[in-house]
Amino acid sequence: QVQVVESGGGSVQAGESLTLSCGVSGTIFSLNDVGWHRRPPGKQRSLVAAASRDGRTFYADSVKGRFTISRDNAKNTLYLQMNSLSPDDTAVYYCTTGSFLGTTYYPNSIWGQGTQVTVSS
Repeated sequence: QVQVVESGGGSVQAGESLTLSCGVSGTIFSLNDVGWHRRPPGKQRSLVAAASRDGRTFYADSVKGRFTISRDNAKNTLYLQMNSLSPDDTAVYYCTTGSFLGTTYYPNSIWGQGTQVTVSS
């Protein structure tokens, strides 16, 4: 059974950086497409970034140029480097395994507890 465990969240000031990590088990990580999502307070969950198993990446417009998704297949771990954080980035962040169909990423139905990121101005 696939399991994902997110970590690395915290409280930071605007302009600072954080790196989130996601440990994935129960699947051959290198064969999966993967993604990061977030749910801001009172809003719907949305895709932030995704990375295919063959190296393609996708970013939501709101994070392009500030966030970088990366993966270490040897460690079964997914990362999200977040720079120049703003209060609008405040959310619970989740990682998923999934699949790209064309340029669209579809997450599988396994969700972890997420990790809270709070950015104050």
